[in-house]
This record gives sequence, structure tokens and C-alpha cells, in this order.
Amino acid sequence: MGWWRWCLVFGLCCLLVLGGCGLNGDVGGGRRLVVATEPTFPPFEFQSGDGKLQGFDIDLMNAIANAAGFEVRYQNMPFAGMIPALQARSIDAAVSAMTITEERAKTISFSRPYFKSGLGIVVGENQDVSSFEGLRGKRIAVQIGTTGANKVKELAGAVIRTFDDAPTALQELLNGNVDAVVHDQAVLLYGIKTGNLGGLKLVGQLLTQEYYGIPMPKNSPNLALINSGLTKVLGNGSYAQIYKKWFNSEPPALPEKLPFQQEGSQPGVSKIFSAITVILRSLPFLLQGALVTLQITALSVVLGLVGGSLLGIVRLSRVTPVRWAARGYVDFFRGTPLLVQIFMIYFGIPAIAQELGFTFTFNRLAAAVIALSLNSAAYIGEIVRGGIQSIEVGQAEAAQSLGLSSTQTMRYVIFPQAFRRMLPPLSNEFISMLKDTSLVAVIGFEELFRKGQLIVAENYRAFEIYAAVALVYLFLTLLSSQAFSRLEVWLNPVRRSRKV
Repeated sequence: MGWWRWCLVFGLCCLLVLGGCGLNGDVGGGRRLVVATEPTFPPFEFQSGDGKLQGFDIDLMNAIANAAGFEVRYQNMPFAGMIPALQARSIDAAVSAMTITEERAKTISFSRPYFKSGLGIVVGENQDVSSFEGLRGKRIAVQIGTTGANKVKELAGAVIRTFDDAPTALQELLNGNVDAVVHDQAVLLYGIKTGNLGGLKLVGQLLTQEYYGIPMPKNSPNLALINSGLTKVLGNGSYAQIYKKWFNSEPPALPEKLPFQQEGSQPGVSKIFSAITVILRSLPFLLQGALVTLQITALSVVLGLVGGSLLGIVRLSRVTPVRWAARGYVDFFRGTPLLVQIFMIYFGIPAIAQELGFTFTFNRLAAAVIALSLNSAAYIGEIVRGGIQSIEVGQAEAAQSLGLSSTQTMRYVIFPQAFRRMLPPLSNEFISMLKDTSLVAVIGFEELFRKGQLIVAENYRAFEIYAAVALVYLFLTLLSSQAFSRLEVWLNPVRRSRKV
């Protein structure tokens, strides 16, 4: 069989695989809906010990599917990414205790309300806070994109820290890095009553009265289907059974529709000009984040370069235990995800300190720089080791024959030449670090990517904002690449003389 036949067979296989992956519609004679959920929100949606989805929302969605005659395929997705995914129509619906708000209803459709809730405040047992007004000037943790994140903006002088999910925000409170968490009261009550949030207490009354709905793309053809199933579940007693299972009480009365829930197409006026306006308005905010990104990158790479240089030299040591210890460091930090390392340092170390009986907290900038520096040092160490080993052995022998010590040989002969050879991989490491700073968003650090997330959480213009974020990152990486290229020419006497 000729090579072109193999290409044809391979192409057909790819088409079959892609075609199979794209079957989200009718399956086995029935309709299948892709429903996004974030299983970090007990008691509404979370995973059991064997990894199965469970919770009030999951049970309700399964009951709606049975009543309306369709199948559900759940897809794990961060809460902040659900509305953009619905706007892109990459999912059919989402079930994640999402509050129906007038702003959200402008961009997506909601089912009829299925749950009545409100925002609550949780603080440490020793905190003297009794009302929402008592949070003025306090440090408050919220989940990005939630109604709680919007509510705390009313507080003058409050320091707001945003996190990707409720457990991370609550861990921040347990570690003593914030004074309070504002979130859905049902979630806070469940965590405290199950004993998972020891040392915390709820204060005050409900801050708001909210209703949850099942979000779908604007004017979705599945809206009537899900509403019919939900109406049946509410009427036949299934809803009351599910409610009692998770909250041990009778469910409150629910309206059929909120006043601002209206269907219809969004005005199609000048979308291009609208997109440009959104980007231009967001640029000052994004550039503030870009400065923070550059600050973190510069600090991390400088510290990583110092640590990596020492590590690379130690890797060449003749003392076996020292050499193997350096090897273990490199293997650990290159073999584990940077995201996990950030979590271990920022959340893990303070939690372990509390278990040992003393209080220890990390400044977010310090935690971000430490995590990125330790990770960068492992890669830079290997770059340094490779650069040193690339210099011919005769150079060291010649230096020693002239009476130079080992330290002098490394300082004046080997390292200057090796450094020029290290520059291309070091520039790659710097650019990678520049982009990896986006990971510190998980600890609420407001660098470039997090600034973009905060803007999207307000205006739901995901494509325009993330495109602007990508362009800023591209500008920073191109600028860094040019700077390293010029440095490479300047340090190379041959290329520098040719240029002159």
C-alpha cells in the first residue's frame, strides 16, 4: 500500500473519531444534552468517595431528564467558564446553583426558578462581626463570577479576594488570610454542619433573596423541554423528596418566572464596534495586570536563575549524596504540575502549620514568587548543567595549567562561555514563566489573566476580553524575545563585531 493510501485511511479514521465525538444530539432514539457542572459545591454538586457525581442539583437534573425524556451527559467545568461556554453553544445547559439575575438573563436563557436561596456571611469563631456593614474595611473572600462577588463591592474599604471555587475561598478563611467569606448560605450551612469547616460560624441574616435557575444558550430550543420536565417534577412530589433528602425540610414556594426573564434575540446593532469598545474600555485594567505579571516574572526568574545556577553546579558535584539530592529536587519540581505546587505552598503549608499548633500565613506575592522560583530553578539548573558540560574539557585543563583554582576556572573561563550558550534556552524559560504566571490566579492574585476573568465575570464578553488578554501576552512575549536576542548579540563578540 502506497503512502497516499495510508494517509487516506488515517484521514478517514480521524473523521470517524471526530464524528463520533460530536454526537451530542440524538442517541439511541432519544435526545442527549451536555450539561456542565462544577462538582466542588456541596450540597448542590460534588463527588462521592468513588468519584460519582451527587448532590441536590444532580438529583434534580436526573429527575427532570426522566420526566422530559432525555439523557444527560455531565461535563466538568469551572463556574466562571459556564456562561462563556453557553454563549459559544459548546454545552446545552449547566446545573451549578446559578442565580437568575437580570444581567445574566440578557446573555443567556434560564429555566423557571428551581431553588430559593440567599447570600450568607461566614467568619471565624473569634471574629466580632454581626452584620454585613461590619465587613467594611475587612478582607473578604468570594467566588469569582457569583452574586456574592458583586454584593461585597458595596462595602467601602473592603479588600476583596476572588477564588475559582467555594472550598478554596473557605480554606483561605481557615488559614487566616481573610476575615470573612460571602457565599450562598445553603453551602456554608452544609459545610459547617457536616464538620468540614470547624472554627467557623454564620453571622447575620440572609443578605439577599435569590432564585436559582438552569442556564441555557440564549433562545435555546431545549428551554421548553427542560421547563416541562421541571414543572412535572415540581408537581408530582419528586422535587419535595429531593429537597428533604438534602435539606431535611419542606421546600418553599417557587414562582413560575421572574419579572425580567424574557426571551428574544439581542439587538444586532454594530457588534464589531461594540466589541472594539469593550476591548478599549478593558485595556487600562488589563495593563495594570500586565505590570503585576512582569513583576512576578522578573522576581521569579532572577531568584530561579540564582537557585538554578547553584543547582546546576551541585549536579556536577563529585559528592554522590549531594549530587543525588539535587537530582531529587529537579525530578520533583519537573515531575509535578506547577499548579499543584502553588496550592501546596499557599494553602498546604499554612494548613500543616495549624495542625502543628502555630499560626503561619503566606503573603500572596511571596507565595507566588516562591512557587514559581522553585519550579523555575529546577529547569534552569538543567540548562546550567548542560551549558557547563558543553564547554570542552581542554578549557579547564588549560586554565588549571595557568595556575587558576577550580573556582577561578569556573568564574572566569567556563561560566562566561557557557552563559552565552545558555541564553536561548534561558529566554524560552523566561517566556514560559511569563505565561505560567497566569496560574497564580487560583490563589486570587490579580495578574493579567485574573484581571481578564474579573472583567468577563461582570460583562460576560468572554471572546473579546480573552482575545485582548491574549494580545497583551503576545506583546509581552515578543518584547521579551527581542530583548534576549539583543542580549545574545551583545554577549557574543563575533556577532557583535560583524554587526558593527
